[in-house]
Amino acid sequence: MAYQTRVLFVCVANAARSQLAEALLRHTDPDNFAAFSAGSAPTAVDPRTLDALQHLGVDTQDLRSKSLDEVRGDEFEYVISLCDKSAQECQHLEFSGEQLTWNFADPVTSDKPDAFRHCLHEIHERIKMFVLVKTKR
Repeated sequence: MAYQTRVLFVCVANAARSQLAEALLRHTDPDNFAAFSAGSAPTAVDPRTLDALQHLGVDTQDLRSKSLDEVRGDEFEYVISLCDKSAQECQHLEFSGEQLTWNFADPVTSDKPDAFRHCLHEIHERIKMFVLVKTKR
């Protein structure tokens, strides 16, 4: 198997945004990227996250909420925080690789009926741009 760039997506609960990003990167470019996600205070994957991904035809089989402790010591080329709070918390963690912050509104706390699909779309657009830039030769 060819080399894959390792990317960790971080959010507080690891219930929605980071799960969406992990699944979307795996779906978008599984040949060049290995995607992971974790949370600083993990809960459980929100069922609406899975529904939004399945609606798009994205595999959700291996998604589960994980703690940052599970990935501590692992090597990543990119650690991408998906909210300001996790970005602040990640500053103190010792991860190798470049740390980026993509701030997306939390669909779990939104009162908008299409919050998960909207968040999915925004993250998907950012993932596609990330893949395009990082695989450009």
